[in-house]
Amino acid sequence: MNPAQPLIDLKKEKDYLICIDSDGCAFDAMEIKHKECFCPNFIKHWNLQAVSKYAREVWEFINLYSESRGTNRFHAVMNALNLLEERPEVIRRGYKKPDLSPLVNFVQTETKLGNPALERAVANNPDPVLQQALNWSNGVNQFVADIVKNVPPFPYVRETIEKATKSADLIVVAGTPGEALVREWNEHGLAEYMKVIASQEMGTKKEHIALAMKNRYDADKVLKIGDALGDLEAAKANNVHFYPINPGHEEESWKQLFEVDLDKFINGEFTREYEDQLAETFKSYLPVTPPWKK
Repeated sequence: MNPAQPLIDLKKEKDYLICIDSDGCAFDAMEIKHKECFCPNFIKHWNLQAVSKYAREVWEFINLYSESRGTNRFHAVMNALNLLEERPEVIRRGYKKPDLSPLVNFVQTETKLGNPALERAVANNPDPVLQQALNWSNGVNQFVADIVKNVPPFPYVRETIEKATKSADLIVVAGTPGEALVREWNEHGLAEYMKVIASQEMGTKKEHIALAMKNRYDADKVLKIGDALGDLEAAKANNVHFYPINPGHEEESWKQLFEVDLDKFINGEFTREYEDQLAETFKSYLPVTPPWKK
């Protein structure tokens, strides 16, 4: 069965569609996942013990505090290893990055960038780096299952979702593994509001939106809510509206959406000019240059 079949089979009930990201957007789970789950496994499985301080700084910059926030985990691990290799402190400690060519080829040829696809890739090509990436990813998933519990949605998320369901169909559009997504949205009683919970196994966020929209919704009646540039890019690729949840200011963003901007969207007053203003403020929270390069 096509993993994306739930999006293909989506039943339209309302004229509007709202697509909501999960980690760091609806749920305050980015910090705990990256600091307690992703990064410890990054250090362990990529043999970074001797440069762990710098590995942690690099991982957190790429995944939490920069323009690449929210990127797919396999892109993130390559970006982190590449950036780590450039640091003078790391060079002086003799660190040598592994040849990532097999992983580069995997991310360039596969759109459903999750463990099932990587498991197939390893079966077809038992390359040590691909196996290393799979071991790391499995380790992350185990830590997430063990550690990430009782992390509630941001204030005003539930209120916004309940308000939005009166006028719009809602789906989750995220780059998180499906098991974690379903568990977290059910844990907090929000899954019942979602027509589909679209995960990384179903494709990219861009593909999620395109499949959900197809022959159903006008682009001007679709809104993507997210906290990363990848969400903005997925919206632009489908010519739909984007509403940013500003990193570090999530509660204010959701309050603004609940009290003002959701009504603007439903009433056709969420103009592209207004949207661009919100996006510029959003981008200001996502720097390009790491602090150690300034």
